[in-house]
Amino acid sequence: MEAETLWVLFLAGSLLAALLSGVPVLFVIAGVPTLIALIAALFGAFEPVYFQAVPQRIFGIMENRLLLAVPLFVLVGVMLDRSKQAERMLNNITRAVGGSRTGLALSVILVSALIAASTGIIGATIVMLGTITLPSMLRAGIDARTSSGLICACGTLGQIIPPSIVLILLGDQVSNAYIEAQQIAGNFAPDPVTVGDLFAGALLPGLLLVVLYALYAVVRLRGGPAPAPKAPAPEPMALSELLLGTLPTLALIVAVLGSILMGVATPTEAAGVGVAGTLLIALAQTGRRHAWLAGALAGLTCLLLLASAAGIRAEFGAGALMIGPHTLLLGGLVALLGLGLLYACAVLLRAGVLGPAIVETLIVSGMIFGIIIAASILSLVFRGFGGDEMVADLLQGLPGGTWGMLALTMLVIFLLGFLLEFVEIIFIVIPIVGPILLQQDISPVWFAVLVAMNLQTSFLTPPFGFALFYYRSVAPPQIRTAAIYHAIVPFVAIQIAAIGLLALFPGLATWLPGVLF
Repeated sequence: MEAETLWVLFLAGSLLAALLSGVPVLFVIAGVPTLIALIAALFGAFEPVYFQAVPQRIFGIMENRLLLAVPLFVLVGVMLDRSKQAERMLNNITRAVGGSRTGLALSVILVSALIAASTGIIGATIVMLGTITLPSMLRAGIDARTSSGLICACGTLGQIIPPSIVLILLGDQVSNAYIEAQQIAGNFAPDPVTVGDLFAGALLPGLLLVVLYALYAVVRLRGGPAPAPKAPAPEPMALSELLLGTLPTLALIVAVLGSILMGVATPTEAAGVGVAGTLLIALAQTGRRHAWLAGALAGLTCLLLLASAAGIRAEFGAGALMIGPHTLLLGGLVALLGLGLLYACAVLLRAGVLGPAIVETLIVSGMIFGIIIAASILSLVFRGFGGDEMVADLLQGLPGGTWGMLALTMLVIFLLGFLLEFVEIIFIVIPIVGPILLQQDISPVWFAVLVAMNLQTSFLTPPFGFALFYYRSVAPPQIRTAAIYHAIVPFVAIQIAAIGLLALFPGLATWLPGVLF
């Protein structure tokens, strides 16, 4: 066995041991490769010159405009959680379906899909579902196993239903890998792979997963006699109350996703629209007077989006802004909206909503970007040992050609999901295998959506499935941890089945982007 292979195996073993030791992942991913690389350099097995690329990589990450969407979408999710809008929508729909077992389970799936399309924050979604819907499901006669599995699985839908942070990060890495693969193949002007492509590509597979969850719930709950309810069904609610609790969230989803899919805004710009919409939704929760103002500002936002879709733009000539009717109209609308959003920020700061939301957003975003930088260092050291060439030789030597390579990649990602978070997996695996796989005759959008659905299982697989940790924090003591692990088995099987369907029918991921873009 060659010395480089031994060093790569030593690196992999050291990373695994450090992860299992409980050391924070960020320090493991950055520190272990650096330490091993320095030791290897003493034996002449590693060139320290590779570390000269680290500052350049860090600057590249921090200057990446696409990644600006990450903290913005995180802020959208945190604000919807702290403003109680998502909780209000969940309560209203749960009350609307009454105490029926099947209806209640389907309402949890529906609300989870809507929350996924508006927030995508796993922890907040699962805690909210566990706090609000678990008692209702148990009272309606749904067994604890089905309830637990449903909450944990539905809480992870935000990882595949756009706008998803997973898809944003995947879009960046798959795009880079595709460009590298095409350049190796001699194509120096490949069609770009955008996050908008991935959002469109993930929409149908995400809905497929929702349908499969719903079918499982229907079959599971109608398979035997319904136990007697332990409490009376909730009082029916007025239609107006239901609409007021759900329409703002639906409008936010349409504004964000619609602006991307119609080509009006980039994902980063759409994230800005999402933040503005979330501020207005949170403002409306603070009182009737503010609700009217939020409605007026929302109408103003719609006017701006319609003007953009109609081709009304600020007028430029010779590189300078020209004062014309379009410029004056847009300038006035933007000024009014800006003043309204500043007022909303002031109100929400006084209400104690915006400040904690910004702090939480900074913490989450800092963790994500720290892991991205750490994974970049690991990737650099791995390449320094020649690991990328070893992986290329391994994949190209597999039986089955492209399908063999893809199957092994999916298996590795699935197994890594037992130990790592999605951010580490994306920024470790994709730069290594992506340029090799994407030289084959496969769609980068299809590949990215396959990876995203696979990564979703990492939130459900023990011992480090974060969905299980979040649910454990709100589940009653009588639901044991082993029972929670047992409860998610059928849902992991459903996700694997969905991955299989997507693998057999790539059009599920490629049809909609082809139509839209």
